[in-house]
Amino acid sequence: MTLTATAPPRSARPPAPPRRRLARMAPYAYIAPFFTLFAAFGLFPLIYTAYVSLYRVELQTPGQMQWRGLGNYTALLGDPYFWTALRNTFTIGVISTVPQLLMALGLAHLLNYKLRGRTFFRVAMLLPYATSVAAATLVFAELFGRDFGLVNYLLGLAGIHPVDWQSGTLASQIAVSTIVTWRWTGYNALIYLAGMQSVPAELYEAAELDGASRWRQFLHVTVPGLRPTILFTVVVSTIGATQLFGEPLLFEGSISGGISHQYQTLGLYMYEQGWGFFHLGRAAATAWVMFLLIVLLVLGNTAVARRRVGKEARR
Repeated sequence: MTLTATAPPRSARPPAPPRRRLARMAPYAYIAPFFTLFAAFGLFPLIYTAYVSLYRVELQTPGQMQWRGLGNYTALLGDPYFWTALRNTFTIGVISTVPQLLMALGLAHLLNYKLRGRTFFRVAMLLPYATSVAAATLVFAELFGRDFGLVNYLLGLAGIHPVDWQSGTLASQIAVSTIVTWRWTGYNALIYLAGMQSVPAELYEAAELDGASRWRQFLHVTVPGLRPTILFTVVVSTIGATQLFGEPLLFEGSISGGISHQYQTLGLYMYEQGWGFFHLGRAAATAWVMFLLIVLLVLGNTAVARRRVGKEARR
């Protein structure tokens, strides 16, 4: 007859020591502050904004809410100024994002080589990003002045007539995009530089032994190794362009984005609806349209990137 040891029932097991229980709860305690703050200042405002967007709420009487359902959204889509703001947001986003990322990629490629004083240049790249939005925009507003601006003065030396940078549609959008490009090019350049330094040096050595020039090394070694970083900067720049607010607001000091709304973005339109016309419900609906637009743009960028990766994997 053999005796087999049986484990005691669960109820008979001694409880875990207090230290072990604290050790199990420690990870949750570490992340609890973040989720608490996110719930209070991120999730709750998002949900409450969706709730307010279904009501008619005026800034003078925020306690009096009248149910409208999707009325704020239909009124929004029927407003021609909303479509103007959406078109301006897209145009300014393209004009500012594409040159910004291309210049950042080129600057990062130059800084990736062993240059004398490259630490100074890397620090200088962050100076525009560290500059206040208000200070930078006010300086650029003076530079793009119609009568006494430095830009028109230089154009006059080249024989070009002065440009009304604040009244013209394309001119004002180019001026606002210039401010955005100046502020964020160095930031993205440092991100690209960090990504370039993670590319294995053996790939460059093999390409150099094969006779590839620096330009071909950049196209066939650097850019493929930076694809995840490029996708990240494209997504972040797209989100920033959709939420653009400070630069167009301070460029002329008008929430309407110029006399004919020629550079009014969705951020300015939302501010005008809420704090200019006191329509909090319509402003909340605009905020949710911007949120859904950002989600669609991010999903579109991700889908395009995955499709390119899939095509290259098949090759």
